[in-house]
Amino acid sequence: MTDLRNRRELIASRVKLARQYAGLSQGQIAALLKIPRPSVSEVEAGRRRVSAEELAEFANLCGVSVAWLAGENTDSVDHDRDRIDLAARELNKLKSEDVDRIMKLLLAMRTASGTP
Repeated sequence: MTDLRNRRELIASRVKLARQYAGLSQGQIAALLKIPRPSVSEVEAGRRRVSAEELAEFANLCGVSVAWLAGENTDSVDHDRDRIDLAARELNKLKSEDVDRIMKLLLAMRTASGTP
């Protein structure tokens, strides 16, 4: 029972994270999936199960894999790692010169905060 609950919580957190990083609201996702907006909220809270079809469509809309949403090959939940993975996917979509500008910004931020 705990494993099932942990899996549902992992899926819920990844669905929410993927939606947010895709820049979509719950209402937008609901409209695209043709489900009520409260259903999206329930999924993100871990109180509603997601059908395989919904999960596949959600993954497609947010640009992530179903395996990632489902938590495959994950020994422990690491929300920071998940955020970094999604950010890397978004960076991969940018032009080279835009990535260079972001890298300079990151260096400036690290320097300003005193982080090596």
